[in-house]
Amino acid sequence: MTASTPFRDESGLHLDSTAHLMNSISSRLAGRLSPVSPSGRRRPGPPALVLVAHGSRDPRALGTVRALMDRVRRLRPAVPVHLGHIELDEPLLPDTLAALGTTPAVLVPLLLSRGYHVERDIPEMAAAAGAHARVAAPLGPHPLLVDTLHARLIEAGWRTRMADATRRTSGVVLAAAGSRDPDSAKDTRRTAHLLAARLGVPVVPAYASAAAPTVETAVRSLTARGRNRIAVASCFTAPGRFATQCAEAAPWIASAPLGAHEAMAKLIVHRYEQSLSTSARTAA
Repeated sequence: MTASTPFRDESGLHLDSTAHLMNSISSRLAGRLSPVSPSGRRRPGPPALVLVAHGSRDPRALGTVRALMDRVRRLRPAVPVHLGHIELDEPLLPDTLAALGTTPAVLVPLLLSRGYHVERDIPEMAAAAGAHARVAAPLGPHPLLVDTLHARLIEAGWRTRMADATRRTSGVVLAAAGSRDPDSAKDTRRTAHLLAARLGVPVVPAYASAAAPTVETAVRSLTARGRNRIAVASCFTAPGRFATQCAEAAPWIASAPLGAHEAMAKLIVHRYEQSLSTSARTAA
C-alpha cells in the first residue's frame, strides 16, 4: 500500500492519513473499554446500542444509516453502537446479535411508528439469538421527529413565515410507509397532529402501502378543502422506493427523507436512555 492509497474504515469512510486511521481506531477503542474500579476489577460498560434498520434495495439507504450511526457515536462516544437490518441489507440483525454474544444491548428501531416489525419481528429475532437485549420504542411519535420533518420541509422550500392568505391555501401530506397494524396508523396520525401544530396548516397522513389513504387521495382531499399549495413531508428514515414514489406524487414540493439529521441522532439516544431508565425502574 502506497502513502497515497486511502484507507477505508468499517463504516466505509475514507481515511487519508495514518493520523486519521489512528483517530478512528482510538475512538472505537474508547467506546469499548470499560473503566476499572479501585479494586482493580473491570466495571461493566454501558449496554450496546443497536440501530435496527429495515433494509432497502436502494444503495443510498445504507450510506444514510451509517451517517446517522456516526452522529449517534459522536453524541455518546462511550456507548458501543452497532447496526442490524431486518432484511435486504447486511449486517442482518441476527448476525449482529450473534457477534455481541452475552453483551447487554438496547435495540433501537429506526422505524417511525409501532407495527409488526417493532412488536413481533425484532423481539423474535432477539429471542432466537438468545440475546441479552431489550427493544426500545420506535422513533415516532416524538417532538424531535417533528423537528426533523419541519427542517426537511424548510430545506425543500417551505416558508416559516407566510401571509394569512397563503396559509389558508396551504397544506401538507405526511407520507409514511403504512402498516395493517392500527397502532401504526395511530402513531402516524399523532405525528401529523404535532406537525400541523408546528406549521399552522392542515397535515393529512397518507401511506405508500398497506393502509389508506394514498398520497394522491390525500392531495385530492386537501384540494377539495381549498388547499392548492400542498407539500409532501417524507416520513421515511432513508431514501428508497416508497420515499421516491411518494415524493413523485407531490403537486408542489416534497421534502427529503429524515436521514442523518442531528435531531434524529438525539432521538435515537433518547430512546436508548429511555429504555434503560424504564428497565431500571421496573427492576427497582
